Amino acid sequence: MRRSLIVFIFIFLSMAECVAQSTLPTIFTLRDFIDQVKKYHPLAKQADLQIDKAIADLQAAKGAFDPSLGFDASRKTYDGKNYYYYTNPQLTVPLPVGNIKTGIENNGGDYLTSEITKGKSSYLGVELPLVKGLLLDKRRAVLQQAKILRRQSEQERLMMFNNLLFESYVAYWQWAAGYQQYIAYSRFTDVAAKRMRLVRIVFLNGDRAMADTVEAYAQIQNYQLLQAEALLKLNNAKLELANYLWLENYSGYQLPDNYFPDSLQFTNTSSFKNVDDLLTLSSKQNPILQIYSFKLSSLEVERKLKFQSLLPYFSVKANLLNKNYYALKNLSSGFMENNYKWGIDFNIPLFLRQARGEYKRSQLKIKETNLELINKRQQTENKIRSYFNEFYALVTQLQTAENMFENYLSLFHTEELKFAQGESSLFLVNNRETKVIEILQKQIELSLKCYKAKYAMEWAAGMLK
Repeated sequence: MRRSLIVFIFIFLSMAECVAQSTLPTIFTLRDFIDQVKKYHPLAKQADLQIDKAIADLQAAKGAFDPSLGFDASRKTYDGKNYYYYTNPQLTVPLPVGNIKTGIENNGGDYLTSEITKGKSSYLGVELPLVKGLLLDKRRAVLQQAKILRRQSEQERLMMFNNLLFESYVAYWQWAAGYQQYIAYSRFTDVAAKRMRLVRIVFLNGDRAMADTVEAYAQIQNYQLLQAEALLKLNNAKLELANYLWLENYSGYQLPDNYFPDSLQFTNTSSFKNVDDLLTLSSKQNPILQIYSFKLSSLEVERKLKFQSLLPYFSVKANLLNKNYYALKNLSSGFMENNYKWGIDFNIPLFLRQARGEYKRSQLKIKETNLELINKRQQTENKIRSYFNEFYALVTQLQTAENMFENYLSLFHTEELKFAQGESSLFLVNNRETKVIEILQKQIELSLKCYKAKYAMEWAAGMLK
């Protein structure tokens, strides 16, 4: 019985310790939050899919150079007569320029055409374009564009991350600002409650008028209203933050009540010293601008391909023939002079209107995209400068607000001391305290705006990764 009691007490204390640990305040840092967003957010996963799709497109483009095996067979028998039979398996190997073909034939019949060799034979040949398609053809152009798209997908991924992280940073600091405001109003509510109890005691002793207790209670009610409003904003900011919190199984995640933002880091606002350095970095690394560069590269490949359509199609075909199924047997100069098949294909439209129109259109696409790039670059630079100016203006205002807060706080403490000595009124104390709260709220709002402007500046430069 005694042992059972000891075991029960041990289990109870262990459970109590676990419960206490689970309810301890936990600082949810910005780095932990951003790491979770990068790891589990659906948009982050979707950004990774951009690369996977580009890899799949590149693989499909490489398929145009895959060797292919074909088989052609036919037979005709009519009224008891064997007219013909053809059997022709063939292997085609695409090259960067032209194709290699090899195959065997087994042909026969009573009415076989003279163009077809009777019996078993084999061949090895090449087909080579000499004008149109020599420098570039459709399959090489598609492969080049797929390689460009593969590199472009990296920038598209960075662009999606840039947008996602900007929204995530803003959501975190809005939550931190809401928490700061709620804590501030809660502290002032506690201070006002203590002052109310003190004033009530003094009133009961006959040293204060009834109006002082009413004014002290009204101040508590005012702070309670502000505290309730701040709590509502804090809860809504926490819900907004939950939009960026996901688990590994793609299920939403709500922060526990014992999780709090890193409020110490909230008061630390870093800055950029030179906007020109930021602009230079943006021109080299901004994913939006890089995407336009890759689009221009892809359009340049298309322009070169359309230029090929202005050239005549002239193709040479040459095949080495041999008996039976040994295409390379008994090779010699004399053998090659007497066992071959060759031909040419030539074609050119007389007016080239379609080719000229498509080539002109490809040139206009490049010009259009260049203009879009120039416009986007100018817009990006102006955004960066605008956010940079806003950030430094807010930093200056924040420094002024911090100095004002220290001054108002000093005046408030002085007024409190005078009130305790009976040399001031509760009205003046409340008035000083209200000024402290107002400037503290302004300081929190300016800090939040500083962070928004800072991350907006980095977002416009494409630096959030």
